[in-house]
Amino acid sequence: MITLDGVTTLGFISVLPPLIAIVLAFWTRDTILSLGIACVVGGLLAGGGLLGFPNLMKEALGNESFSWIFLLEIFIGILIAFFQRTGAIQSFAETIGKRNASRKKIGATTWFMGLFVFFSDYFSPVFVGSTMRKVTDKVKMSREKLAYICDSTSAPVSVIVPITGWAVFISGLLIGLGPIQTESDAIAVFTKSIPFNFYAVLSVLLVGLIATGVVKDFGPMKKAEERAQKEGKLIRDGSTPLVSKELTSIQPYFKDRLLSIVWNFFLPVLLIITIAVGTYIGLGSAKTMEAFLAAVIFLGIVMRMQGIPVKDIMNTAMNGIKGIMPAIMILVFAYTINALSEQMGTANYLIQVTESWLNPGLLPAITFLLAGLIAFSTGTSWGTFGIMIPIAVPIAIGFAGGDINTVVLATIAAVAGGGVFGDHCSPLSDTTILASTGAAVDHIDHVRTQIPYSILVGCIGLSIYLVLGLVGS
Repeated sequence: MITLDGVTTLGFISVLPPLIAIVLAFWTRDTILSLGIACVVGGLLAGGGLLGFPNLMKEALGNESFSWIFLLEIFIGILIAFFQRTGAIQSFAETIGKRNASRKKIGATTWFMGLFVFFSDYFSPVFVGSTMRKVTDKVKMSREKLAYICDSTSAPVSVIVPITGWAVFISGLLIGLGPIQTESDAIAVFTKSIPFNFYAVLSVLLVGLIATGVVKDFGPMKKAEERAQKEGKLIRDGSTPLVSKELTSIQPYFKDRLLSIVWNFFLPVLLIITIAVGTYIGLGSAKTMEAFLAAVIFLGIVMRMQGIPVKDIMNTAMNGIKGIMPAIMILVFAYTINALSEQMGTANYLIQVTESWLNPGLLPAITFLLAGLIAFSTGTSWGTFGIMIPIAVPIAIGFAGGDINTVVLATIAAVAGGGVFGDHCSPLSDTTILASTGAAVDHIDHVRTQIPYSILVGCIGLSIYLVLGLVGS
């Protein structure tokens, strides 16, 4: 281990596990295998020997954070299965389909739904993807494009709305830095920084323009759309959707009639939103996992009251759990490699090799790049915020003479936007995994088609930060 200024890291070796995972994922297009190999190699490089990998998994998974997202995924899988068994999603698709909406209108509807479900970046991509999938399939919209719309209206929206868990988390990290001494100070500063979060704002605008056809598709997404429209292939031949057939092949229980869309779709969704938003307002933390559990219980009771046998309800729930397992396995390995990166000091190394570049004029731009690189390597936006804000923001405040000026606000926004940027480009990201799950598309196909759009917006944002930093300093 190398220790510089009290910071420990394995140096360049610490970058190898996430690098191996990302390169193999794009090469083999098998995310689970790639992450597994990277974890085993990383355990050996970290000096853990043959037991390094299992010990690492115990450390990474045996905590409240993973348990929370594991249970959330389970309840999401069950709820989607219930929606399909009751015919709720089919009813929703037929309701929209009766209007003979065009691809542009359906794209706009999908985009709007992503904007509306702003309170949870975990709920949004899965809900929007699973709800709109049959509708977008009907107009031959590729699953890759559906995943892109879901992904780019989840985290980017969550990070620019000042009443989300993202806002609370980032604001909490700001308390105690320079003149930011109270919670109200932190919220006020975060809110002022929102207009400077160019990546998030432009991402939301671009996905709306892409979804409505105002801006034409390009890169791998263009090919995916041409395949879907000309050949009728919504996913690539040989691809592996991140939701298995146990979930996607569930048919409505009653073949001759569709059950009430109000009881079997709108009320469970309203229950989720009410609990999540209500607990956020009342407790300061959105209880998303508990909201999904309540919806599962509610819909299970409703299904029985409508004449679906208990045994069928339980079989449907088990199929929902089986169907969500591919996504859970990727999350298992992603959490493991994130723990490995923390153990090896990957973020510390990246900071050490770039901190000498920092100056007032370049600070927002370099902060954005470094935050993006850390998020890309680790697959976590929040982890990036926790690392970068205590480092970059005090430097910005120091350059500003202890005040909160444009450079400080731009630096805060650069951390927030950079974290989302790297998250969007990384196959290790949990929200990107959830977007692939909701759209039922191959995970690497989603990442490959989304990256060009993310890089375009990232380059525009970086250019603005360069100009802003030079002018503001």
